[in-house]
Amino acid sequence: MEILGIDIGGSALKGAPVDLDRGELLAERVRLETPQPAKPKAVAEVFAQVAEAFDWKGPIGVGFPGIMRRNVTRSAANLHPSWIGRDLGELFGSVSGCPVEIVNDADAAGLAEIAYGAGRDRSGSVLLLTLGTGIGSALFIDGHLYPNSEFGHLQFKKTIAEKYASSAARKEFGLGWSQWGDRLNEFLVHLNRIFSPDLIIIGGGASSKFEKFSPQVDCGVEVVPAQLRNNAGIIGAALAGMESKD
Repeated sequence: MEILGIDIGGSALKGAPVDLDRGELLAERVRLETPQPAKPKAVAEVFAQVAEAFDWKGPIGVGFPGIMRRNVTRSAANLHPSWIGRDLGELFGSVSGCPVEIVNDADAAGLAEIAYGAGRDRSGSVLLLTLGTGIGSALFIDGHLYPNSEFGHLQFKKTIAEKYASSAARKEFGLGWSQWGDRLNEFLVHLNRIFSPDLIIIGGGASSKFEKFSPQVDCGVEVVPAQLRNNAGIIGAALAGMESKD
């Protein structure tokens, strides 16, 4: 089965057709910058460009950085407040002419890692964290997703976690990899104290640099890098897109 997956982020929209039998991209992904300000009409226009790049006519799955309920946005912390309350299936469907299904972007990455990557065949509780502009999270219990967990918005160190330990925070504060790894480990210890996961998967852009900060990670839980790296959001979005076929 082939479905187009599109991952919407604060800096870029990335998309590619996905072979869901193998969990692999069928073409080189298209990456277009997220317009600023990132309002619905402007982002929808870029979304249409991604679909048009593949001359796509079938189902589309979308990973979106916010809380999603039945394709309706309930939050958009790193985009623009005008997204809240919008039916994104309707918005993106109207500009692409395709059936569209939306899922939280970190949940999308988690779905991919559970199906094809580092969480495959793992029982118990698995927590994926995407480290980028913010910190996204996806929590699974025996392979079943608890949606919209948003652990990056937990209060932590007199701020919220993603302002302390995200990849963006590393750059903002000019931290070296070991310094940032110490910060990240503090947050992982905090999450272990609350949720006691059996496995933590580190995804997002930082996953490709795992060896640079992993020596600082010692939180009492097995921690591994995502296997699908930056393609996880696209592949997981495509998995969610299967729902649009119904």
